[in-house]
Amino acid sequence: MSTATSLGLTVDDVVVLSDSNRLVVRLTPCDIVARVTPMTHFASAEREVELVKQLARTDSAVAALDARVEPRVFVGDGFKITMWTYYEPVRSRVLPPADYAQALERLHAGLRQLEVTAPHFTDRVAATRRDVASRHATPELADADRELLANTLRDLGRSIVDRRAPEQLLHGEPHPGNVLDTKSGPLFVDFENTAEGPVEYDLAWVPEEVGRLCPHADEDLVGDCRGLVLAIIATHRWSRDDQHPSGRRSGFAFLDALRDGPPWPALDDVSW
Repeated sequence: MSTATSLGLTVDDVVVLSDSNRLVVRLTPCDIVARVTPMTHFASAEREVELVKQLARTDSAVAALDARVEPRVFVGDGFKITMWTYYEPVRSRVLPPADYAQALERLHAGLRQLEVTAPHFTDRVAATRRDVASRHATPELADADRELLANTLRDLGRSIVDRRAPEQLLHGEPHPGNVLDTKSGPLFVDFENTAEGPVEYDLAWVPEEVGRLCPHADEDLVGDCRGLVLAIIATHRWSRDDQHPSGRRSGFAFLDALRDGPPWPALDDVSW
């Protein structure tokens, strides 16, 4: 609130929109969305802002930074703060899969036009494997589950790389929680996990019916990527520092999905 006020915005109240690894709030009555990230957070808020600024010059379906303030990262009290446009959600419908798929295709086309340095998706796999191997990072993870995750991350990561599929810059986590259904159509948010990799890796995060509408995808590769994504999310849910509202409940559910083996379900088909 103090940061927004110092920028000349009127702020009387704050509505929490999301509280997980970083806080997302709506500031009123100025109607700005503030994303608040700890300085110690792994992702670069500066890189996210630069990427979205570049995407805004393409035909990408992406939520914009707010035009009333300078498009940059503001720092205060150990946090990085970015200011985004607030979009009134369309609450009267479920986002049509065709609209979702078309928006993702536009986003991928826009990302291909950018000259942005990003980690490879295997860097995230490697970091997740380190968390699985560390009893300090995942202290409550049972030995059998630790072995399951380690084997899945190793084998599927290797299988995906060995396919030598074409790669490009990706959103990194285009799941339904990171797409806004607005009057202007679907808009993607949260580019903290942007990575280089095959398009099939992004498709592994979306509902199955959306993935089926994306052209030229290798269905077998999407399947391997789904298993990898399940292992990544399961590890997060068992992390000592995880703050996701679903907590261990979803952690058990994702482990159960992995134990069932392929064909692995899409994320939104895992219930807890």
